Amino acid sequence: MGDVVLEQLRAATGNHAAAAGEQDAVDGVPARWVASPGSTAETSQVLRVATAHDLAVVVRGSLTKLSWGAPPERVDVLLDTSRMDAVVEHASGDLIVVVQAGCPLAALQAELARAGQWLAVDPARSGTVGGTVATAATGPARLLHGAVRDLLIGMRMVRADGVVAHSGGKVVKNVAGYDVGKLLTGSYGTLGVITEVAFRLHPVAAASAWVSVPVGSPAGTHQALQRVVHSQLVPSAVELDRPGDGPATLALRLEGIAPGVEGRAAQALELLGTGATAGGRPPTWWGAEPFAEGEVALKLTHEIAGLPHLLTALDAAADHGLEVHLRGSAAVGTALAGVREVGGGSPDPESVARLVRSLRERSASFGGSVVLLDAPRAVKDAVGDVWGPVGALDLMRSVKHRFDPARLLSPGRFVGGI
Repeated sequence: MGDVVLEQLRAATGNHAAAAGEQDAVDGVPARWVASPGSTAETSQVLRVATAHDLAVVVRGSLTKLSWGAPPERVDVLLDTSRMDAVVEHASGDLIVVVQAGCPLAALQAELARAGQWLAVDPARSGTVGGTVATAATGPARLLHGAVRDLLIGMRMVRADGVVAHSGGKVVKNVAGYDVGKLLTGSYGTLGVITEVAFRLHPVAAASAWVSVPVGSPAGTHQALQRVVHSQLVPSAVELDRPGDGPATLALRLEGIAPGVEGRAAQALELLGTGATAGGRPPTWWGAEPFAEGEVALKLTHEIAGLPHLLTALDAAADHGLEVHLRGSAAVGTALAGVREVGGGSPDPESVARLVRSLRERSASFGGSVVLLDAPRAVKDAVGDVWGPVGALDLMRSVKHRFDPARLLSPGRFVGGI
C-alpha cells in the first residue's frame, strides 16, 4: 500500500510528497509520509487520500509549537504548509489582511509594517500564521487588542474528508459562519486544516514607553497590579516576570502619540512609587518565554483576583525540589512558566508530576487551569494528562465527532484524548 499512497500524495500535491525521514516526527511519533500542498485545493486532495486509506494527518508549519500538547496517537501523513506562504490580499484602507496559513508571522508583520500596520499578535515563538491560530498563541498585546481569536474575521479550512469550508469573510461586521473560525482557533489541528485566514489589523503606535517596578510578595505583587488595572493609564500590556530564584518585576507598556505617552508614563511612575523606572525600550525579558525550547513549560491561567493564590502555590514548588519562573499577562490572567530543579538543571519527571498535581489541586483558589504545555517525553509520560481537567468535555468530543468522525486529524493531541 505504501507505494500507492505515495503516488497518490504526489499526484495531489504536484509531486511535493515523499517518504518521511528521521527528522519527520511529532513529539517522538514518527511519520510515514510528508506531503506539502501548495493550495487549498491540493490540501483537499491530500485529505481525500488520507480518508480513503484511514491515515492520520498532523499539520506542520515551522515546527515552533509541534511538540506542544499531548503526543498524537499516530502520524501517517505529515502535512507541511510551507508552500502556502502568500499574503493573498492586504486592504490597508480597511485594515484587513488575507494570508495563507503557511506564511511566517514575522514575514507577514514585515509586509504590514510598510503600511504602518500590524497584526496585534506577538507570541515569543512567532511560527506560521496557521500555527499561531491553531495553538491560539498571542503575547503581551492581548490586553489591549485581544487574543488571536478576537482578531480573526474569516477562515478557509479543509475538513478531514477533504471538503473545503469557509467561515466569516473579509468584512469586520460579517458574522456568517463566524463561530467555525473560533472553534478551530486553539484546536491544535484536531478539527480541520486551516489554509487561509483573514484578520483585522491595527495601526502601529506612534510612540511607546515602558514603566517597570520591582515587586515582592504575592500580596505586594497583587496590590501593584490592582493599582494599574484600576487606574486611568490604559496600558496596552501589563506583564509580570517572576523568576524562581530572584526579584520579580511588573512592567506596563503605554502607547499613543508622544505627548500623551510621556504624560501617562509620568503618572505611572507616581502611581507605582519607589523603584519604578520608565524608558523607551522594553525590559530585556519582555515578550520572551521563561524557558528554552525542549524544557518543561507550563501554561497557567488565573482570575486577576486569584493572582496572589497562584503565586503562593508556585512558591510551594520548592517543596518538590523545583523552582518555577513565571512570566505573562497578569492583567489578562494567563502566563507561561518554566520549571527547573532548584539551582538549575533538568527536573526529575516524577517531581514535575507531583508539582502539576499540587497546582491542579489548588487551582480552585486562583480560578484557573494548569497545562503541561511542553516537556521532554519522559515528563509528559509521568504527568499523564498534560491538559488537566476541562469543562464541557462531552460537548468538545461531540464537535470533534461531527468534524472528524474517523479521528484522522491529530488524534489524541488535544484535551481528553481528542
